[in-house]
Amino acid sequence: MHTLSLLIETSGRMCSCALADGDTVVALEQAEEPNAHSAKLAVLVDTLFRTTGFKYPDLSFVALSIGPGSYTGLRIGASSVKGFAYALDIPVVAVPTPLILAKTAADRHPGSYVLTMIDARRMEVYSNIFDPALVTVKDCSADVLTEDIYDGYLSGCDSVVLVGDGAPKTRVLFGNKPNYHYDDAVELSAYNMAVPAHEKFLKKEFEDVAYFEPFYLKSFVAVRSQVKGLY
Repeated sequence: MHTLSLLIETSGRMCSCALADGDTVVALEQAEEPNAHSAKLAVLVDTLFRTTGFKYPDLSFVALSIGPGSYTGLRIGASSVKGFAYALDIPVVAVPTPLILAKTAADRHPGSYVLTMIDARRMEVYSNIFDPALVTVKDCSADVLTEDIYDGYLSGCDSVVLVGDGAPKTRVLFGNKPNYHYDDAVELSAYNMAVPAHEKFLKKEFEDVAYFEPFYLKSFVAVRSQVKGLY
């Protein structure tokens, strides 16, 4: 029996979506330009079904990368997922965005701890720490970076892999930590949602379609434009 899922990732700069049969991705579409979620997401999803031959009613569930990340991107993704859930009467699975990064990093670096860092502007990041089995060591939090901020969690670890779009700005700050390693090839993608999304589906860990919200972590702050007449 097929368990077809639609996986949507809009928390980062490049939105993507995928179709998965169980925990195996069968097709992937990704925007070619950054921050084009509102213009491209529906087109990407339509392309998935058109090129694979699957139909929307074939879906067993829809999954969203729940955040933290881009406030606007998360809102777009959540609205899209709710639309599919209501129209098709299927459940919604929420996959924490740091777990997507951590799963990818763990596959590439077996035995290493994983520090995920999502950029939150300036010297702030949304960070999570996972052990080699992807058990959470530190819950997701908004951190102002300092040289020793994660030493209490990671100083005794032989190998720590740092991933996410917030990681590069720590290269100088963490330059004296020989057990820290960076993997810039680990990127947010709907492709890497298949396994955790399918696991949640099997456990029936579904969201309340009417009331669930993305995990913003911090409140949205609007920045007033410096151009006269614009908000």
